[in-house]
Amino acid sequence: MNTVEQKEALIKACRRLAEHDFVAATDGNVSARLADGRVLVTPSGKNKADVVADELIVVGMDGGLLEGVGKPSTEFAMHSFIYGARDDVKAVVHAHPPFATAFAAARIPLDGLVFPEVIVSLGKIPLADYATPSTPEVVASLEPYVRKYDAVLLANHGVVTYGGSLEEAYNKMEKVEHTAKITFLLRQLGGARELTREEVERLASASEISYGRKVDISGLFS
Repeated sequence: MNTVEQKEALIKACRRLAEHDFVAATDGNVSARLADGRVLVTPSGKNKADVVADELIVVGMDGGLLEGVGKPSTEFAMHSFIYGARDDVKAVVHAHPPFATAFAAARIPLDGLVFPEVIVSLGKIPLADYATPSTPEVVASLEPYVRKYDAVLLANHGVVTYGGSLEEAYNKMEKVEHTAKITFLLRQLGGARELTREEVERLASASEISYGRKVDISGLFS
């Protein structure tokens, strides 16, 4: 995917975040790692419903401006850290979806083994310790989780997801919010019944056979 296509994909992700009320006003930030190692990122202070391709900026992994006008998101250090920790990650999305952010503010991880689709695609959704936004504390809070998980709740802050493309990173954000919403409803019904180890093992086997997707369940029961 060339830079123009990446810009189009990034704007599409921004629009979807706004349309689904995953961000408000100038909240949230989205980035994509370009083929040459530079990073395309949303500028600080722009509403995701309004930002256009020409307003996106290109920065180095240190956050230094290389192309465009304006400043990168104040959370770019989080994006840079994730790219540095995961060679497979090509896009990062940070947003404040209401249900997932409510769990983050209540400091409740979404780590139950309840939903087969979540186990296959995300495993668990852990909760990072509270960190002051836009400070190095955010990177420190993510350090225990980034290499093992593809979605993390940020205590009192929101959610960050990442993947091999902008579409994948965005879809994981939708999956986290959907999981949080259903989990909230389940709590009104007395709570969920988690899958057993045997059921998870069968699920992993079925995923590999049906979809060619190998699921690492080694850390799900720790």
